[in-house]
Amino acid sequence: QLQASGGGLVQAGGSLRLPCAASGHTFSSYMIGWFRQVRGKEREFVAAVSWNNFNRDYADSVKGRFAISRDNAKNTVYLQINTLKPEDTAVYYCAAPSNQYGLKLLTNPYEYDSWGQGTQVTVSS
Repeated sequence: QLQASGGGLVQAGGSLRLPCAASGHTFSSYMIGWFRQVRGKEREFVAAVSWNNFNRDYADSVKGRFAISRDNAKNTVYLQINTLKPEDTAVYYCAAPSNQYGLKLLTNPYEYDSWGQGTQVTVSS
């Protein structure tokens, strides 16, 4: 199971760190992705990290501002969000695919099978 947290209301230009905590001893063998969704819109890819923390991918809209990392000893993946913009306002979700030790980072939400409860991020201008 995955659980995202750390959301809140922040002013534009501020920062947040969103942890995604996982239960299960096989956490370290799965890539983890972060997605976000605005009501009425499709869920969109934000970032992904490989199972071994070697590879990362980001949506163009967040490159240079967001950073994804993982601590397998703590079964947690982090999404550091800097220089927040009002358009970053969304519910943020973390997710994992069903295949272990995947080599290709996945950006399509339909390729992910396990989803955590989202956390709301609201950025005021």
